[in-house]
Amino acid sequence: MLLLPQGPGIATARALRKLACLTLAMLLPVGMALAATDTQQIERGRYLARIANCAACHTSEGGKPFAGGLPIRTAVGTIHSTNITPDAGSGIGAYTLAEFDRALRYGVARDGKRLYPAMPYPSYARMRAEDVAALYAYLRAEVAPVTQRNPAPQMRWPFSMRSLLAVWNVLFVDDDPVRTDPARGAAWNRGAYLVQAVAHCGACHTPRGNLFAEKGLDERSRHFLSGASVEGWSATNLTGDQVTGLGAWSRADIAEFLRTGRNGHATSFGPMSTVVSTATQYMSAPDLDAVAAYLKSLPGARGEDKPFRHDAATAQQLQQGRFDVPGARQYAVFCMPCHGADGKGFARVFPPLAGNPTVADPDPASLVNLLLDGAVTARVGTAPADYHMPGYGWTLDDQELANVLTFIRGSWGNRAAPVPEAAVAARRKALAAQRPAAAGDASR
Repeated sequence: MLLLPQGPGIATARALRKLACLTLAMLLPVGMALAATDTQQIERGRYLARIANCAACHTSEGGKPFAGGLPIRTAVGTIHSTNITPDAGSGIGAYTLAEFDRALRYGVARDGKRLYPAMPYPSYARMRAEDVAALYAYLRAEVAPVTQRNPAPQMRWPFSMRSLLAVWNVLFVDDDPVRTDPARGAAWNRGAYLVQAVAHCGACHTPRGNLFAEKGLDERSRHFLSGASVEGWSATNLTGDQVTGLGAWSRADIAEFLRTGRNGHATSFGPMSTVVSTATQYMSAPDLDAVAAYLKSLPGARGEDKPFRHDAATAQQLQQGRFDVPGARQYAVFCMPCHGADGKGFARVFPPLAGNPTVADPDPASLVNLLLDGAVTARVGTAPADYHMPGYGWTLDDQELANVLTFIRGSWGNRAAPVPEAAVAARRKALAAQRPAAAGDASR
């Protein structure tokens, strides 16, 4: 048999091996815990990137995810979204966490260049440090780097002077944490954080002042989420107004709309369909309820305390073939097959026009867009199909479209102002300027 040599050297080696094994056994759980922590942080960042809708703005049509280049048209010029892939030269690959935080929350790039607040850093300024770190970890670890330098902004003077944004930030960027109220409960407080910071709802739904800053950042302002004009669309009033807001919606209605893009009151269209498709459908059920709880707590910004009441007179006239009011005949031909003589539509398929906040909105811009160009509902995993509304700009002239919209806004109990022909003509011209002319488009 083979005899192994014995002695002090062998004993020492055995002791060292035992010590190494013991050390490995002690360190292995620590390493696994750190790896699990990294994975959890990255997954949290993935979730935050989705509900913050980062990809929608930072991906151009047909472009690589997060590589930027999407044109964003503002009242003072056009800018293009930045590349936020981990490419070292043209993206955020060389950014430290501190530099990323400064860009995200204060609008200052790594090289010191000021970002235009079309990137909603006034909202992100209130994000928690751990959420910023999670978003950074996800973008660095999971997004493919893309080398892509995007076009320079085309802004009118003096807005082309980025140095002025330093003063703008001092005046309008508030990095105080989102205000909490323990008496309101956990759902309300979570909803306040999501609405005000991560989901940046106010960036579209809050009106802006003369210097293009949001007029309110939270529920203490009567302007907050009271509706606004964004890139030729009217972003809906999200406060508790009964007619033009969400006063008639329940928490479940709001959550359903954000999850599917439709409910018994309305259907998403235009930019909001994109938001639902790329962001809010991925919100967790507790977060959807939290957002709904917060929105339902907001008092009406316009003082509408009387609920909408349906009037059957218009339906009776249409069913009798009476088209005495301008726009009634066009409604019967083009709109009634889907939305009905009573204007109630078919819930979750064709939206109601009676009592719909978009129909009642003082700003008819979204309605003009819909009739000119049509729309498509949000594409979501919980719905079997998306539905398309055709545009009628190719067959109806400006006056005919204005008549139809005025008819809709004044029927079934709706009491919105008429739509002038000039509003339709101006929007048709603006839409035509944004795209190449093609057969069958809205240009006439």
